[in-house]
Amino acid sequence: MAVGVEAELLTLLAVFILAAAVGIGVAKLGRFPYTIALLLAGLAVSVLGVELGIELSHDLILLVLLPPLVFEGAATTDLERLRTNALPVLALAVPGLLAAVSVLGLVGQYAFGFPLLVALLFASAILPTDPVSVLALFAELGAPDRLATLVEGESLLNDGVGVVVFSTLLALVTEAGASGELAFTPELLADLALDVAVASLGGAAVGFAAGYLVYRVMASLDEHMTEIVLTAILAYGSFLVAEHYLGVSGVIASVVAGLFIGNRGAEYAMSPRTKISIFNAWETAAFIINTFIFVAIGAATPIHQLLRHVRLIALAVVLVLLVRALTVYPVTALVNLTRPNEVSVAYQHVMVWGGLHASIPIALVLGIPATLPSGAPFPFREELRAMVFGVAAFSLVVQGLTMGRLLDALGIATRTEAVELYELLVGRARAVDRALEAAEALRAGGQLSPSTYEEFTAEYGREKEALEEAIGELLSESPELRRTELLSGERQVLRREKSAIMDAIRSGVVSDDVGERLIEEVDIKLERVASGESTVRETEEGYEEFWRTHAAEFGLDAAELTGDDE
Repeated sequence: MAVGVEAELLTLLAVFILAAAVGIGVAKLGRFPYTIALLLAGLAVSVLGVELGIELSHDLILLVLLPPLVFEGAATTDLERLRTNALPVLALAVPGLLAAVSVLGLVGQYAFGFPLLVALLFASAILPTDPVSVLALFAELGAPDRLATLVEGESLLNDGVGVVVFSTLLALVTEAGASGELAFTPELLADLALDVAVASLGGAAVGFAAGYLVYRVMASLDEHMTEIVLTAILAYGSFLVAEHYLGVSGVIASVVAGLFIGNRGAEYAMSPRTKISIFNAWETAAFIINTFIFVAIGAATPIHQLLRHVRLIALAVVLVLLVRALTVYPVTALVNLTRPNEVSVAYQHVMVWGGLHASIPIALVLGIPATLPSGAPFPFREELRAMVFGVAAFSLVVQGLTMGRLLDALGIATRTEAVELYELLVGRARAVDRALEAAEALRAGGQLSPSTYEEFTAEYGREKEALEEAIGELLSESPELRRTELLSGERQVLRREKSAIMDAIRSGVVSDDVGERLIEEVDIKLERVASGESTVRETEEGYEEFWRTHAAEFGLDAAELTGDDE
């Protein structure tokens, strides 16, 4: 009989054989979320009583599987797009989550028959939306960029807050004893709020500091394999330093570190080859971890406990959805009052139904000890485990499987064939450009003879012309695609403008006050682009920069808009 490392390897092999079978089935069936199929396969294994040897634990999820997943999700998130949507994301992730936990806890003490403290503990465990599930599902469905940013951004941030609240409440339940009763005094509530603030802000500070340190090292390197190792150190290191050495939020630390290195680092500290290597490595790692975690969740689901507490689970599912709705709609309505670029009602519907709950809640509930320090059983531990697993199963299977249909019913466009073709053409065009550059470098280094070089350039040159013609034809037939390309390109150009201005300020080319005015103007343009309004026109100025006014007042004729620009 296999023991030790051999047993662990056999377990992993069994998981990936199952995952491969699921992948083949999904490929044959067509559009079916791979991650949901994995979960269903795991549930089937659990129902049939087949032992895969998977021991899903609190530490395995939070310490081994979660850091790279949230890091990869954050690293592939557009920071500018997240900044544009920061208000609704933060409003839902912090005060929205705290309000939801309070409401579900207060209602749950009567609905579930739990003491208030235990009901709040369940609420804090189940309500954080799960970045592992959300990121995987939205990537497969091809959700619109802004909707994906809203849902993914909230899920990445509210986990850090949720983990802090859960840990604090778990300590209070332990202190209260078997009764689970504890008076919530103003002093206690103030301490809770302070703990959440310190843990969240501290985690963000650790993530930023670690990300900046690795960024500075990577900026002086051009060795893609070493830089992959550095990002792995950053993902796990920021989490461990924050969570286990400083007592602040490790999840938020990993998220901030990922955002920093995936945006600032990718733009200024990575060569094209390094960027491709790093993001490909992390995409592969996230896929493998997702494969394991969804099979594991399904296989570890305690079916007998779910059947024993089916009434509590059904009640929990309904209340979790109601509280989610009671949080999303009012919070986004308030945010919409302060912003011109409002979150549409259709998007709000998706945000309610797309708030999936799985790996994070399961990790938290698995961390509940069997007994209290006094030796008494932890109050309602079995019920809490069954409810969390039950809500997670409903969330992933029912909500996950119906997400695509909801997007279609609401008229929210997912990734179309035209978009996929455009990505294919643009990706191939970039590859051809790199091939031509490589051929030129080889010729200059004497590694290609003139005749062979001519053959290369002729072949790739013809393909480049055909690709450019195909892209132009596609854009002319798809005005919405052309507009998307324009806004995406303009956003990237403006970010480089802003970076150039900041460099000019640092080097003393322009003074701080002039530089701040220039940066403010670029930020205005970025706000317009984020709201879908381009500042670029083919025959006229889409935005009149303030330098023209100052230069014209000084008497410089070249600054005046003339001809087609008027």
